[in-house]
Amino acid sequence: MTRKEFLRTAVAAPAVLTQAGKRRNLVFILSDDHRYDFMSCAGHPFLKTPNLDRLAKGGVWFRNAFVTTSLCSPSRASILTGLYVHAHGVTDNVTPLPPGLVTFPQLLQKHGYRTGYIGKWHMGGESDAPRPGFDRWISFRGQGVYWNPVLNFDGQRRQVKGYVTDILTEEAIKFIEENKSRPFLLYLGHKAVHHEFFPAERHKNLYSDVPLPYPKSMANTEENYRGKPDWVRRQRNSWHGVDGMYDHKIPFDQFYRDYCRTLMALDESVGRIVNTLEEKGLLNDTLVIYMGDNGFMFGEHGLIDKRAMYEPSIRVPMIAHCPDLFEGGRQVQGMALNLDICPTMLEAAGVPVPPGLHGRSLLPLIRGTGEWRTEFLYEYFWERDFPQTPTVLGLRTNQYSYMQYHGIWDLDELYDIQKDPDQMNNLLGDVRITTQAGRLFNRIKDPELKKLVADLQGRMRKILAATGGRPEPTWKA
Repeated sequence: MTRKEFLRTAVAAPAVLTQAGKRRNLVFILSDDHRYDFMSCAGHPFLKTPNLDRLAKGGVWFRNAFVTTSLCSPSRASILTGLYVHAHGVTDNVTPLPPGLVTFPQLLQKHGYRTGYIGKWHMGGESDAPRPGFDRWISFRGQGVYWNPVLNFDGQRRQVKGYVTDILTEEAIKFIEENKSRPFLLYLGHKAVHHEFFPAERHKNLYSDVPLPYPKSMANTEENYRGKPDWVRRQRNSWHGVDGMYDHKIPFDQFYRDYCRTLMALDESVGRIVNTLEEKGLLNDTLVIYMGDNGFMFGEHGLIDKRAMYEPSIRVPMIAHCPDLFEGGRQVQGMALNLDICPTMLEAAGVPVPPGLHGRSLLPLIRGTGEWRTEFLYEYFWERDFPQTPTVLGLRTNQYSYMQYHGIWDLDELYDIQKDPDQMNNLLGDVRITTQAGRLFNRIKDPELKKLVADLQGRMRKILAATGGRPEPTWKA
C-alpha cells in the first residue's frame, strides 16, 4: 500500500475512539411526522426553529433524506434494523417488531454500551413493556397523549403530570447525567408532532396572524387533477383529505398552525439535549442524529397526512452533529435513508455491522468518500383502518419518482423531479392500465417513455430480489 492509499484509507475510516481516548457516545432523536421543510433553516416562511438550526449549522444537514415507508411503525422498524419493510415485516402501525430481528441497540448493548429508550415505541402499540436491547426503558402505549401521560418506567407504570415533550426531555437529560462516565446510547422518540396537535401552554398563541403558504396543488381544479389517479381526487373528501380531514373535526388553518406550535417544544427539546451534552463536555465527541420518522402533507394534491409517495410525505429532516468525527457547517446532497441509521450508529461505535443490511453507514457520504446510492425502493401496504390509500410500490431515483398502485384499476404515476418538483405533470397521466388474457399491459405510445418505464421497473425488481422481496411481475412496457 502506498502512502497516498494509506492516507486515503485513514481518512475514510471512522474514529471509533474520541480524542480523549474514550468510546463514542450516541444520541438519536426521532420526531413523529416532522416534515422536511418545517425548519427555519429550510426556508419555512415563518416557523422559527433556532435549536435545529444550530444543530444543522454545527453539523451536517442531509438535504435529501427519505424514508422507505412513510408510516410510523414501519419506518421505526427500518431505523432499528436497517431493513426494508418487506424484510422486517412491520407493515402497519399495529404489528410488533418480530422477536428474531436484531436491532442496533441490542448490538451496542452487547458491546458494553449503556442503552436507554425514552418515548414513543409504537410497534405493537397495545403493549408498553420494555423491549430487548435497552437497559433503561420509559415509554407508553400506542400514540400516547400530550398531557399527563401514563409512562412505563422499566416495567412499572405511573402517571406523570405535565407536557409529554418536556417530560421525555427531562428523562433524557437524566439518562445523560447518570451515564456520562461510560459509553451510552440515548434513543429519544418524541410523540410530537403527531396529530392530534396540542402545543405546550407557552406556545398555544404563536403564529396566530401569519398568512399560511397554501401549496398550488391544493386547489380543487381540473388543472391540478389532470393526470392524477382517481383515488387521489376521491381522498380529498376523506379522513386524509383537505375537505374531509379527520371527519371534519378541525379547520385546515387551525390544523396547520397547531402543528407549528406543537413543533416548538420539540425544537426546545433538541436545544436542551445539546446544551446538556455541552455542559458535560460531551458535545464535540458525541454523535447526535436528529430525524423525522416520516414526512407530512399540508394540502399537496388535496391531501394531508403521509402514506402516499409524494415528496412532502417521504422526505424528512435529518441532521448529524459530531465535530470530533466530521467537519460541520455543511449540506450533503446524497440520498440518506431511514435504513442508514442502524449501520451508521454501529460504525461510529466501532461495532461490526451485520451482513445483509439494506442501509449503509452515512459516514462515507458525510466525508465524500466512495460512490453512493442513486435510488431506493418505496413501499406502503394497504391498511384496513385507512382504506382510502392503496398499496404503493415505487422507485425514487435522483431524477424520477415512479409509483405503481396495487389492488385498484387506476393510473400509475411518474414524475421528473428535476423538472417538476411539485409533481404536477404525471408522465403516465394518459396511460390507463387494463387486462388482456390475464396479463397486465399498457398503451405507452412514446418509445422513449416506454423504455424509461421498462428500465425503472427492472430496477425495482432488482432491488426487491437483492433484499429478499418478491419481485412480482409488473405490466410490461
